[in-house]
Amino acid sequence: MRVIICGAGQVGYGIAERLAAEDNDVSVIDTSAALIQRVRDTLDVRGFVGHGGHPDVLAAAGADEAEMIIAVTLYDEVNMIACQVAHSLFDVPTKIARIRAQSYLQDQYRDMFSRDNLPIDVIISPEREVGEVVLKRIALPGATDVVQFADDNVTMMAIECREDCPVINTPLSQLSELFPDLGATVTGVWRNDKLFIAKSSDQLFAGDLVYVISVKGQVRRTLALFGHQETQARRIVFAGGGNIGLYAASRLEKSAIKANLKIIEANRTRAVDVADQLLRTIVLHGSALDQQILREADVQDADLMVALTNDDQVNVLSSVMAKRLGCKSTMTLINDLSYQNFTAALGIDAQINPRAVTISRVLQHMRRGRIRQVHSVQKGQAEVIEAQALETSPLVGKPLRDQDLPEDVRIGAIYRDGVVIKPDGDTIVKANDRVVMFAKTTAVKSVEQLFRVSLEFF
Repeated sequence: MRVIICGAGQVGYGIAERLAAEDNDVSVIDTSAALIQRVRDTLDVRGFVGHGGHPDVLAAAGADEAEMIIAVTLYDEVNMIACQVAHSLFDVPTKIARIRAQSYLQDQYRDMFSRDNLPIDVIISPEREVGEVVLKRIALPGATDVVQFADDNVTMMAIECREDCPVINTPLSQLSELFPDLGATVTGVWRNDKLFIAKSSDQLFAGDLVYVISVKGQVRRTLALFGHQETQARRIVFAGGGNIGLYAASRLEKSAIKANLKIIEANRTRAVDVADQLLRTIVLHGSALDQQILREADVQDADLMVALTNDDQVNVLSSVMAKRLGCKSTMTLINDLSYQNFTAALGIDAQINPRAVTISRVLQHMRRGRIRQVHSVQKGQAEVIEAQALETSPLVGKPLRDQDLPEDVRIGAIYRDGVVIKPDGDTIVKANDRVVMFAKTTAVKSVEQLFRVSLEFF
């Protein structure tokens, strides 16, 4: 696929890196010559210095033959103009834009991005996407990653196996025998910095990070089976009152979770603005690195500290300080990949990478075939994919044990007519089933082929 990416910052670079690795034809545009030089030096892509909304720059980048434009510059207006120009002058079929200003995303303005106005096919709001991730992890303590599929009827969780995990050193096939009614499937395992597809003969060991696909109604039972029975946080402190912190606190105020919420915000004007928008959240003006402010926020008695500032160092250090002061658990926003490898050693319980969240949303629209949703894990080493089976799919009509499935794929759940099916060797996929699977990146192309529309379909 020929793709143009406007913006060579962290997100744009990450998207370009992923798409180039999959042999897509990628062009990157940015006004910074230094960023473009970095792209040229490290990735197999073309780089162009210029404004993403200028017709001559888009033309030089190959917009007349592009199948998709992804506008992720720092400026919403540039992203919108780039999509408009790509549509009006070059008829680019798919246009994706990152929009950060929440005023553009209000419900009363939803028609603004229609084909007749600003023709943008997919709007990505990192603040809302990350805010939703925060809320899901708050709702399911014990899981380090949570994503929902099949109209929220199927949940993928990443679960850490600790020393007291009841199911370690037990073959997965035996777990199925012991808990035949458990609607959960272990699909992937991260062990000693390596990722592999789980097989029935495999055992789990302490320190493993396990990717489990579960029926929504059995999520908490599954967590308990793996030794995670943490209670939901009731006293939560947010470090950072930016768009993400405000969004998460606002949603929590409206949810059934009756939590005691506090926000620490370093900018006084922003702190006043956030306080005006929230009803029952206490907003403190000060630095999250100030122990006195942390104590005023009662972080020593908090169940959870969520660090969401724009500075990775502040997020990491404030999380460490909160834990030392007595906070039970921490969740930290980290943009720089170099920080992610040692957070566990510092006692940080969970981390969120906005770039990974955005890349997952983009991949959903890059994938060919009837791919409905994609979530990237372990820095792109694997994906959790929801795909819809068609009548012409080779998956349809034969038991799974007779299928020639790619080695690096495991099906975790099948959603059919409002019912979630835990697959086994006798399961037969039917047309229109939605299949949720865990696939290593090496097998993604094979998955696309399984769910592509055949000419026989028409």
